Amino acid sequence: MSKGNTKANKAAKANKNGAPVAGKAKVRTRVQFRRPKTLRLQRNPKYQRKSMQRRAQLDKFNIIKYPLASESAMKQIEDHNTLTFIVDIRSNKRQIREAIKSLYEIDVVKVNTLIRPNGSKKAYVRLTADQEAVDVANRIGII
Repeated sequence: MSKGNTKANKAAKANKNGAPVAGKAKVRTRVQFRRPKTLRLQRNPKYQRKSMQRRAQLDKFNIIKYPLASESAMKQIEDHNTLTFIVDIRSNKRQIREAIKSLYEIDVVKVNTLIRPNGSKKAYVRLTADQEAVDVANRIGII
């Protein structure tokens, strides 16, 4: 092969592929640098971080702490057909009603609550007229 022939092959190759062009630097129009959006994969853990799921914190056994058996509570039972309970501070009236209904199988007319000065919550539970609070208190073990 002659020198001219190899030169001609190189020129043909460069014409076919395009001559190497030096890359031009991108013109920046902002002062701030915006990081380009890249592929974000979903988490794919090798193992669970918690062995068991958390159970509900307030179930019927946690809502009702204990019934009150004080003198004023006894007066409520006799005069107003009302039972008095100490309940969880985070529970609301609907939760208290459902818990008492399921634990003691009694129908509730009304629930009144108050926060005592010592920080606990007291619930006054009014029973229906056909149910005697005295009988329920005996069954629960207040009296």
